[in-house]
This record gives sequence, structure tokens and C-alpha cells, in this order.
Amino acid sequence: MTFLTLFAHIPSGEGFGFNGNILETNLINLSVVIAVVVSFGGDALRSLLDNRKQTILNNLQEADQKAKEAEEKLIQARAQLELAKKKAVEIREQGILNAEQEKKQSIRQTKEDLSRLEEVKQETIRFQQQKAISQVSQQVVSLALNQVREKLNSRLDPTFHSSVNNFNIVLFTNYKPR
Repeated sequence: MTFLTLFAHIPSGEGFGFNGNILETNLINLSVVIAVVVSFGGDALRSLLDNRKQTILNNLQEADQKAKEAEEKLIQARAQLELAKKKAVEIREQGILNAEQEKKQSIRQTKEDLSRLEEVKQETIRFQQQKAISQVSQQVVSLALNQVREKLNSRLDPTFHSSVNNFNIVLFTNYKPR
């Protein structure tokens, strides 16, 4: 009942309600917060704020350290990338050089092979010509000998034989060594 009597003394139109004045409400709220802080002990609040401050500083230091490590890794990665680019350029240039050398070597080898094949061809042609000439010569000699035999056989009579022998005897008797 005492609560009701309290309300009974409040004039109508006043009491609980919405206060639209921002400055008054902020001042009231601020004074309540300060009173609570002071009454419950400033040391607890100070230690709580110090702990929070230390946590924030530690987080900032860790973040700075991680940022430095990330920066170092980035620098290393960029250096490795540049090194890899240079190596790729060197490999490409070496590949082009090797391909050019292989091309020249292949052309030179092909020319040498063609030259050797031409020499073998010419030697084969000469050999076949000599073989053909030799066969033709043998046939010509064989034909000539056959013709001589036939002529000799057809003309060999005792008088011819005797005249050839006499001629040879005269040659040998007149022969004088020098």
C-alpha cells in the first residue's frame, strides 16, 4: 500500500513517461553510471580496463608481427617469382639455341649423307662401266681369237706352216741382245 500512497502524492500529469530532452536524459544516465562506478569500486574497473587495454595491445603486436611476417614472405615470394621468370627466360633461350644447333647439325649431316651417297653412286656407276667394258672386251677378244683360229685353221697347210717357221728362225738368228 505504501507504493500506492506514493503514487497518490504525485500530481496528475507528472510521473513516469517519455522524456524527449536528450541532454537531460544523457546527463541523468551519465550520473547514474558514474555513481555506480564510484560506489562499486574504481579499482575493479581500472583493472578491467587495464586488462582490456593489455589484450588490445597484445592483439595489435601480434597483428603487427603477422603483418611483418606476411610482408617478408611476400618479398621472398616476389624474389622467387623473379628468379623463376629469369630461369624460364634462360631455359627458353637455351631451348631456342639448342634447336638452332640441332637444325644446323641435321642440315650438315644430311649434306654429308647426300655427298656420300653421290660418291657411292658414282663408284657404282664406274664399277658397272668397268664390268661392262671388261665383259665386252672379253667377248671381243674371244670373238677375235675365234676368228683367228678359224682363219688359221682354214689357211694352215704345210707350205704356210713351213714359211712361218722359216721366218721365225730368221728372226731368232738375227736377234742380238743389246
